[in-house]
Amino acid sequence: MLTQPPDSKALLMDADLDTLATALYVKVDDLLTDSPQYAPWRPAVGLAPRISDAELVTLCVMQALLSFTSEARWLRHAHAHLRHLFPYLPQQPGYNKRLRKLAVTVNWLIRRLAADTSLWSDDVWVVDSTPIECARSRDVVRTSDLAGWAEYGYCASHSRYFWGLRLHLIATLHGLPIAFAVTGAKADERQVLLDVLGADPDLITARPGQTLIADKHYYGRDFEATLTSAGLRLLRPARRGEPQRDDQHFFKPLRQTIESIFDTGKGQLDLERHGGHTPTGVLVRILQRLLALTAAIWHNDQLGLPVKRSLIAYDH
Repeated sequence: MLTQPPDSKALLMDADLDTLATALYVKVDDLLTDSPQYAPWRPAVGLAPRISDAELVTLCVMQALLSFTSEARWLRHAHAHLRHLFPYLPQQPGYNKRLRKLAVTVNWLIRRLAADTSLWSDDVWVVDSTPIECARSRDVVRTSDLAGWAEYGYCASHSRYFWGLRLHLIATLHGLPIAFAVTGAKADERQVLLDVLGADPDLITARPGQTLIADKHYYGRDFEATLTSAGLRLLRPARRGEPQRDDQHFFKPLRQTIESIFDTGKGQLDLERHGGHTPTGVLVRILQRLLALTAAIWHNDQLGLPVKRSLIAYDH
């Protein structure tokens, strides 16, 4: 990779792909140096990898931002155009193997980058889930390694059935991922939300009065009482037969935010064209897209740009 400068903030000058890649590499390298326990385990004796974990993470983020869904095509492009950033590039089998082993690292880096933005302390979150389709052919469904995790489900917003998973996302109004989970298509969104918040109680204990905007599927007396007792204020539209809620006027201008975040993930980062065929393969590709989104928001925030979720400067 490019020689690391003494001050990584000197890199945060322009909104372009090379600058983002170099700044991200420096940040990831620093994080993994300070917390080596989050890097994949390697024996103390043996050949050192020719491409570092920080370089590989940067490479996979660039792949997502440039919308290369094929790893083989991506590496051919990188060999032709990115040798000024990566002196060594692996072949496709090695890249795929290393990326799978980095799943835990990538998951950890999403949180660390998100926490390094001014948006991390926002007092309004949006929450929803979106389908991650994994197959359409019945033959593929029957023989897929994803069977048992992936399942048939229904997407009400698009009026379609699908076979696959669901990405449950908590994000800020700027689209910064706060927490997430990947489940089967039929998982109860309310229970998943409670499980995500329960798995990381520090998220809400430090944020009394946090507002959570959701759709009408996040309902129920016990569910809402649990959120209230945790210090969360839930805003959602009234369901049929319910009286109009006092907070309804706050909801409509903000509800479409989560849809636009998912649209960024699917339209610009090819979230549904992940190409994974195994649980680990699908999971790491979803994490790859979430890290790319987080990295772009992190970089835009460091630059002080007004639109934090814009990927236009990095998609070419």
